[in-house]
Amino acid sequence: MIFDNQYIQERIKKAERLREEGINPYPANITKGMPSSQFFEHFAYVKEQSTEEKKDENQTVTLTGRIKFIRIMGKAAFAKIEDNDGLLQIYYNRDDLPEGYYNNVAKKLFEVGDLIEATGFPFVTQTGELTLHCKDIKIVSKAIMPLPEKFHGLTDHEIRYRQRYLDMIMNPEVKSTFIMRSKIVSLIRRFFEDHSFLEVETPMMHPIPGGANAKPFVTHHNALDVDRYLRIAPELYLKRLTVGGMEAVFEINRNFRNEGMDQTHNPEFTSIEFYWAYHNYLDLMQLTEELFEYIFAQLQLDKTITYGEYEINCSTPFAKVPFVEALTTIGNVPSEVATDREKAIAYLKEHGVEVNPNLTLGYLQAELFDEFVEGNLINPTFITDYPIDISPLSRRSDDNPDIAERFELFMAGKEIANGFNELNDPIDQFERFKAQADAKEATGDEETMHMDLDFIRALGHGMTPTAGEGIGIDRLVMMLTDNHSIRDVILFPAMKPEAKLEEARAEIACKKCGNTNEEELKPAKKGKGFFCIDAAACKKREQENKK
Repeated sequence: MIFDNQYIQERIKKAERLREEGINPYPANITKGMPSSQFFEHFAYVKEQSTEEKKDENQTVTLTGRIKFIRIMGKAAFAKIEDNDGLLQIYYNRDDLPEGYYNNVAKKLFEVGDLIEATGFPFVTQTGELTLHCKDIKIVSKAIMPLPEKFHGLTDHEIRYRQRYLDMIMNPEVKSTFIMRSKIVSLIRRFFEDHSFLEVETPMMHPIPGGANAKPFVTHHNALDVDRYLRIAPELYLKRLTVGGMEAVFEINRNFRNEGMDQTHNPEFTSIEFYWAYHNYLDLMQLTEELFEYIFAQLQLDKTITYGEYEINCSTPFAKVPFVEALTTIGNVPSEVATDREKAIAYLKEHGVEVNPNLTLGYLQAELFDEFVEGNLINPTFITDYPIDISPLSRRSDDNPDIAERFELFMAGKEIANGFNELNDPIDQFERFKAQADAKEATGDEETMHMDLDFIRALGHGMTPTAGEGIGIDRLVMMLTDNHSIRDVILFPAMKPEAKLEEARAEIACKKCGNTNEEELKPAKKGKGFFCIDAAACKKREQENKK
């Protein structure tokens, strides 16, 4: 049970004792106190005073925050409380609080993890730290779940992602990442609104999966008694709006792809897609560069960012390299291999990459690209002129019908954006959908696109020459915050069920007593095995085990 842990039981008892003292451990109508940053700024003058005791008892200020540290020294105590701006020290003692309150409440019932409200005046300690001298201290919310042991903190990634609230409490930099993410999303929205794009909302449940090559999630619509697919991309609906006369539209929202998970893939992810009538993919590349310039300027970021081992130069204009040229000049693939189907299959096999022998040359070139080129694209680089058979929604080049007027943007070896001139010929689109359906039958590929006859019907009414692009917001945030797992920039990433997680952790136990409660364990100093945090409880269990 969730409350069986002995430490939790002790905390529950303390909550009950607060009630016995006439104190509600979960009061309402609490007003947020002065932010800690404002406290430090507003009362900085106290540190400059020339008096022996640096304080200002004429000032009264209230602070609110979570207790992160307590040091009790008999009749007095120091504590560190944390709010959104950071840590701040408070001091309270027996004589300044109401009679009996220090000994019966503050000293015994307040502990690390509790949210409190402290009221008093500013003063400076002998060590020179600006501190709040409390005349009143109240509980705001009693935490019955103990925080992880202070020294080792919260390092288990599974727990961090599953219990993001705890991750944010223990690792302040995590909260900074998500504040940055929020700012980036807001700036992207503002940029497109300032460029006269209209934000729209399209369905999240589709009758036909479309808009990208991906395996969909399937659900059932009870009222209609039909299956529906969580959207893998909003593309086909946004282009329907272009047919209807909306010449510049964008949508920031979730997409769902029922595929594997790794450092850059989560089944549920955020992107922006935008469609721009009477513009082409060259215009999109320029607009993307302007977007980067805008984000960097607004966030006051240096154009050279650090991403792991890489120093990435994000100055514009970005490099632009045609797809097949990239295979030979960046991936060092022999030119005769890059343009010959049989040689490509043999070359991939030589390098340990097994592929379906029924794949077309375009799909084989894509395999070559993934294997030999993508990882080498460190600075922002537009790869252009993709094979037409891996670009089922892109317009063919007028100069070369085998390639699409399309680009992808890469940074640090990862795809960030995908854009192209939209195919607006309904006959060509029908034939490409049909080719995808035939490929699905030939190869069994569950990621190929389905035939969408209503979209063909929409194109039949005439769509203006249009360019469209999608940008992966999660990956962009990864780059700008130097995070190397997509799960570090998604608040609540997809996780395996806890039951399976427990099976995987069956070997986690105290070396001495066999205790398997992770909340009561800490890793050994050299990282091999675990020991109980509470040595006395461990010894007691060890003795009981010997009986």
